[in-house]
Amino acid sequence: MTPHSRKQSAPALLHDSHSLTPAADQERDRASIAAWRSAIDAYKRPSKWRASWQIINSLGAYVLAWVLMYFTVGISWWLTAPLAVAAGGLQVRIFIIFHDCGHGSFFKSGRANSIWGFVCGLMTFTPYQRWRWEHNRHHARSGNLDHRGVGDIWTLTVQEYLDATRWQRLGYRLVRNPLFLFIVGPIYLSLIKERLPNRRGTRREKRSVVWMNLAVLAWVIGMSFIFGLAQYATIQLLILLVAGSVGIWLFYVQHQFEDAYWARGETWTYTAAALEGSSYYKLPRVLQWFTGNIGFHHIHHLSPKVPNYNLQRCHESSPLFSQIQGMTFLASLRTLSLRLWDESTRKLVGFRHLKNIPADCGP
Repeated sequence: MTPHSRKQSAPALLHDSHSLTPAADQERDRASIAAWRSAIDAYKRPSKWRASWQIINSLGAYVLAWVLMYFTVGISWWLTAPLAVAAGGLQVRIFIIFHDCGHGSFFKSGRANSIWGFVCGLMTFTPYQRWRWEHNRHHARSGNLDHRGVGDIWTLTVQEYLDATRWQRLGYRLVRNPLFLFIVGPIYLSLIKERLPNRRGTRREKRSVVWMNLAVLAWVIGMSFIFGLAQYATIQLLILLVAGSVGIWLFYVQHQFEDAYWARGETWTYTAAALEGSSYYKLPRVLQWFTGNIGFHHIHHLSPKVPNYNLQRCHESSPLFSQIQGMTFLASLRTLSLRLWDESTRKLVGFRHLKNIPADCGP
């Protein structure tokens, strides 16, 4: 699938959803929810065996990578660097476990989810409760133009960009630049943003940031004692860069494609946002393993209670899901030129699109 064919390949149940009245749209959404729920419910039950095995093969492989780096760091950087890159890939997989714990879907036990969520948060330098709070807000408001700004990638409409000042436009272009987004962004998120509490968060979320910062500090001191500060810092930054870049890319391509779903007010519906606003990203088996099946993002947004180890089986279980075509890696690269949401055409467009807009539409 290309970024241009998403809506044409969406299930018939969602076709022409934007042309309906609010009342008809809500009725369509209720019917759609009933249809999808029966196909999903059987896969919402966590499995302690699948979850436990995933922890063993993910965190176990991550620890093994660090052990191998310890033995190679004094021999040759050419041996250590590939191991650091592999550790970055494993950190992505660990983050998916962290992510599922945040949704309460990885284990049946809430306590087990909290414990392993904190452990995986330490491995990824991310405070569990704070991230959980923000990410659940993302799920509740994904694709809603009236509720942007928490847990999503900064997206302006064409008109908002035209109404912005020169400095606001420059800042937006900088943040949406791929070099900034996928290189500066991961380091900023890991070392700065995740270290600071959200002012709108509860006491619980703010405390989680403090506890995680203390745990990260202890981790850094311990690992610096083993490897040496300079060598550890170099290895850890490379891991964070690889994992962060891949993570941001996955999040980007899951919601930033030409025919993605954005709506305002009563025209926004949860099901349409999940199926039309979340991509099905088809990846090779190896990459699918490292990314914890998160490419089945349409299933995940329909029901965050489906754990990652059940996403593929859920997708393949019903002919309803076979109507949704996948976005290939090559097709996903075309989304990099998309920057603004055009409310008139209901498409994500690039800055070149602005050339077709009369000059008097700007400030």
